[in-house]
Amino acid sequence: MTEVVPGALAGWESYYVIVGSSAAALTGLQFVVIALVADIAQRASDDQISAFGTPSIVHFCVALLTSASLSAPWRRLGSAAVVLGIVGLAGLLYAAIVIRRARRQQGYTPVFEDWLWHAVLPIVAYGLIAGGAAAMTSAEHEALFVVAAATLLLVFIGIHNAWDTVTWLALRRVREREHEHDAPSSSPPAAENG
Repeated sequence: MTEVVPGALAGWESYYVIVGSSAAALTGLQFVVIALVADIAQRASDDQISAFGTPSIVHFCVALLTSASLSAPWRRLGSAAVVLGIVGLAGLLYAAIVIRRARRQQGYTPVFEDWLWHAVLPIVAYGLIAGGAAAMTSAEHEALFVVAAATLLLVFIGIHNAWDTVTWLALRRVREREHEHDAPSSSPPAAENG
């Protein structure tokens, strides 16, 4: 059995190097973006960040964790399946927490697209990881494709949600600047020296 596992996972090595590296880089980029928009006058609440910002980082990190897990030199495929099963189930629990946070926060009313990208698709991705893990020892080839698709889906979800968040924050900043520009000045203009 020791010889079979490296063969099963060997074909995925480049895939997970690409996906894992991308997820790691995007995680770092998300930190930079949040730092750059931190000076917005009316910041998003902690509840909004927990519901709409933090999950992007979690999705990127799970993609990185899945990539690292499937790149590890396992002796048995069942060991990798156990790790991925735990990751998938933990992801489903986290998705439920995110949905609760999105429903509780008061600063933004989510629309269909928000529910799709922040709730439905993450549940699908984490469910696929858990399902792929469960099927890994009996239908290894198909299960590895399912886990690969779910991992890539998490990266796409993170990209979409990070872009959506950054766009929302940027538009909010533009509106604030326009509001400041259009508001009448509270002090009289300074007299010109001349």
